[in-house]
This record gives sequence, structure tokens and C-alpha cells, in this order.
Amino acid sequence: MCVRRTNFSRFDEFIVTHRSRSNPSCDWVRKLDYARPTYLRSRVQMSQEPAEQRIAKNPDRPWRVHAWSIWEMPLHLVVSIVLVELVALGLTALHVVSGSAPEYDDLFRGALLVGLGLVHTECVARTERVRRRVSIPHYINMTSVWIFAGALVLPPVLAVLLAVVLQLHIWIRTARPRVPYYRNAFTTATMVLACLAAAGVTERIHERAEHVDPDLLGMLLALLVFTAVNTALVAGAIALSTPDPSVSTMVGHWDDNVLEVAMLSLGALVATVLMVNPWLVLLVLPLLLVLHRAVLVRHLEEAATTDGKTGLLNAAAWHTRAEQRLSKRSRRDEIRAVLVLDLDHFKEVNDSHGHLAGDQVLAAVASVLQAEVRSQDLVGRFGGEEFVVLLTAAADAEQELAFVAERIRRRVADLQVEVPTADGPLTVEGLSVSVGGSVHPRDGHDLRALLQVADSALYAVKRAGRNAVRMSTTGPPRSWTGEDVRFGR
Repeated sequence: MCVRRTNFSRFDEFIVTHRSRSNPSCDWVRKLDYARPTYLRSRVQMSQEPAEQRIAKNPDRPWRVHAWSIWEMPLHLVVSIVLVELVALGLTALHVVSGSAPEYDDLFRGALLVGLGLVHTECVARTERVRRRVSIPHYINMTSVWIFAGALVLPPVLAVLLAVVLQLHIWIRTARPRVPYYRNAFTTATMVLACLAAAGVTERIHERAEHVDPDLLGMLLALLVFTAVNTALVAGAIALSTPDPSVSTMVGHWDDNVLEVAMLSLGALVATVLMVNPWLVLLVLPLLLVLHRAVLVRHLEEAATTDGKTGLLNAAAWHTRAEQRLSKRSRRDEIRAVLVLDLDHFKEVNDSHGHLAGDQVLAAVASVLQAEVRSQDLVGRFGGEEFVVLLTAAADAEQELAFVAERIRRRVADLQVEVPTADGPLTVEGLSVSVGGSVHPRDGHDLRALLQVADSALYAVKRAGRNAVRMSTTGPPRSWTGEDVRFGR
């Protein structure tokens, strides 16, 4: 018998767990709660999975297929991923059976592209690791330069082999073990299908083009088809695995897509040079190395303004953008407000369930904030458990700003954050938030004055008992009724 005690500031919880040596899969928990406070409630659900299976799930052991995390994903997503991979394998096998043996020139060009792709990855491996960390969920693979060039000048089988080798190498050098095996296999399958589609388009254009340059037309159409196939497959996987995904989440931001098109265009130039003088392709390598550095700077600038735990603006970035927005002359028919929000008793979450659970709670609250304000409103994490929001509303709808704050308070109160633990999922609920606000220009003309007023209102709420909203320093803290909120924004 093993006894684990979790110390809370106002109550003690004892969990007594008995594990039978004769039947390791039989785990049961006796849970005794003493003086549980109303502001924080939790429940633990023990996993029915045998202990041996939980230990066996080691991502560093790919031969244990039954332990891969892909089997924990929804069935429809697993079926979609496997279907894409089977189609890629089937089409490759079809080309192997129906195609002729490659010629010497094809083998030479393929070997040159493989060698340059491997050297390219080795030179930028460190940079790529950083890019992968800061550009998730949509990552642009810059090895597409060599893969697309292979799709244009190599037989389909060699183009597929090139894509598989380069994808495997870049995954080993820059993504393993953070990116799981099945994700890399799916990415490779999408690149294979894109290669085969681009190669098919190029071949058809060369067969049928009469009044236009087949090389130029073939490259342009191949570029469009390659981009469309790859983007559609990746976007479909993201859409199936992400609840309510946005367009930018599925296909990336416009600058990501511009970068992808630039890489494919450079790949078309590489293919052209390969047909004229293959050794001139070496001149492309320095250009790619410089381009990697330039792209990394943009990603680092974006990462420097983002809070790593919540994805919101960090304090410095929010302060800078809020000052810029307030310095702009606002229209006469609009007003602005600053909200300062503080999670009540957040230290209890960290002390009771650990900092990882606390981080997940912060991320959940950040999602609530983003869902309850408009896209043009500024939301940031001010530090610790404090958040800030800059809102804009019509001049005759000042009360609407308070309604937004109240809706946020209610959404946080309804939150149920599930946190995985060694003993099974734990749900943190019963959270609350105190909100203080100030209105521009009534409470101040600059950001510093507005923050001071909002901060004073916040601490007035805390002194009055927490879990309420107070706009400015006048009037008592209050919680609006459902009828009030219904007529808000």
C-alpha cells in the first residue's frame, strides 16, 4: 500500500492507492477530502489502463507500434492519416511497376539533389530546430526547394525516393523526438503525393502543349498543383485534429504561404539549371543559407512578443501596442477601456496540482479571453496570473464594456480544465477572476493613468471579496445578471 499526501493551504487531501501484485491492472483509489473550499474543487479519475501499458508508452521506441500516441487520437483522424499514407504507397508502387529503369543522367541529377539537400539540412540544422519551435502549428519545410526540383526533372520513382530521404533526414536532425513518428510519416506522404501530382502535370503539359512554352507552363502549373495538394492534405489533417480551427491555423499566415511559393519558385530555377549545367546548382546553397537566417529573424521577432504559456501578447508587447493604439486619434463615436484581470487564489492551483497544471489553467483562461473579445482588441498576459485587455466600443455603449468583463468572469467560473496526471486525468474547476477596468478618456488620457485606475479598481474588488467586476474607482463592485449580459456585446 502506498499513501500520497497532497498539502493544500486550507485543507488536506489523502489519496490511498492500493496496487495488487497479483493483478497490476487493478488500481483503486480511496479519496478523503477534508474542509474542501468552495473556490477550488478537483476530482481525480483513475485510468483503467494497466500500469505496464502506461510505462511501455515510450516515444523513443518506434518498434512498439501499439504504444504510438496516434492510437489515442480520434478514429476518423487515424483513418484519414492512414488512408493518405496508403494512397502514397499505392501510387509509388504503381510507378515502380509501370516505369522504366532510370538513365544515368537521371541518377546523377537525383544523387546531386540528395547530396545538396543533406548538406543544406546539416548546415541549417540548428536554425531549423529554432524555426520548428517558434512556427508551430504551421511549419513551412524549406527542403521543398530540392523536392520540387526533383519532381520536375526526375522520374517519379526517383522523385519519391528523394522526398523520402530528405524528409527522414530533416526529421532525424531537427525534429526527433519532439515530432512523433506518425506525423513525420504523414508529412512525407503528403510530399510524395505532391511530387507525383506535379510530375504528372509536367508530363501532360509536355505531351500536349503546342502554342506555348511547355517548360514555363509546366513549371507554373506544377507549382500550383504541388502547393494545392500539399496544403490541402495538411490543412485537412489540422482541421480534423483541432476544434474550431481558423483559416490561418489550417493554411498558415499569408507570409508563410509566400515563403512556400518562393521556395518552390527557387526549386523551379534549380530544375532549370540542372538541365543546363548541374554543377551550377551549387550556387543556390549560399542563397538558401542566407534566406534561412532572414526567415528566422522574423520568427524570433514574433516569438519575442508572445507569451510562451498562453500565446497572448507578453507584457512589453501589449504595452507598446496599447500605447500606439491610444496615441492614435480615435473617432468621436468610439471609446476605449482597459481591463486588468487577476485569477483568484491561483497559488492554490500551483501548490495543489503543480505548475504544469497551473500553466494549463492559464492557457484555458487565455482562450476564454480571446473568445470573448473581438479580433481587433488587444489581449495580453501581464505577468503571473494577471491579464490585460484593451477594448473598443461605441461612445454611447460604455456599459457594454462592463458586460464584456462580466461575460469573461462568468466564462472563467464555468471553466473545467482537465490536467493529465500519473494517476489519471484531474479536472480543475471552481476558478474565479477579479476584474478592474478604466475608460478612456474619462479615467485618463494615457495608458499609465488608465492602468493605475484599473489596478485600483481591481484591488477594490479583491478587498470586497473577489470574483466581481468594477469599472473605475467609483461605485461598488458588482456581478451583472444574465439579463444584463444578454443585451451586451
